Amino acid sequence: MSAVGEASIVLERSVLLAFVPVAVALILAPGPDSVYTLTRSVSDGRTVGVAAALGTSTGIVVHTTAAVLGLSALLRASATAFGVVKVVGAAYLVYLGVQTLRRPEEFDVDAASTGLAPAEAYRNALAINVLNPKVAVFFLAFLPQFVRPGGSPAAQILGLGVLYAVIVVVYMTALAVFSARARRAIVERERVQTALRWASGSVLVGFGVELALSRGASS
Repeated sequence: MSAVGEASIVLERSVLLAFVPVAVALILAPGPDSVYTLTRSVSDGRTVGVAAALGTSTGIVVHTTAAVLGLSALLRASATAFGVVKVVGAAYLVYLGVQTLRRPEEFDVDAASTGLAPAEAYRNALAINVLNPKVAVFFLAFLPQFVRPGGSPAAQILGLGVLYAVIVVVYMTALAVFSARARRAIVERERVQTALRWASGSVLVGFGVELALSRGASS
């Protein structure tokens, strides 16, 4: 199949309709990456915050590339093993959702200026994302769930990972630009934090359960 054909599968409407809402719900839930971007924006200005957002997005591409290389090698070795990865990944998403619901995120946004240059903020955000093992495991579990038969799994995972990174950078850039309002809404309002946490956890649990049930029915 040509690269164009593979890309068309990645961008297939049914895949996008399934992927984008889940990705957006997960991205909106505050975590270390968004808290760092918000902190840099509040303390050092919008430009530094946007640089941090770009660093996080770059980190996601790194994780996606690692997932593509690892899962592609696994698929070449055994299609059954790749299927096992998807099932285990669904179970991990349920676990991650339960943990999200049980453990409220703690926010510590320091408004004191650090004098960081944009390049430093970019590197720091990149390191925070790339060196977080939970992010690596998440992408290994999450992206394969949207792979469709009939095309290259590697091309599909890469396309979805890049799309996820684009959504992240759009959201976090907006977070940086509207940092003052975002700080008040996310950090100082407990109800907003709780709503975002429950939304993210529920999406993960529901998505994982749906995958498990659909696989069980088809087996």
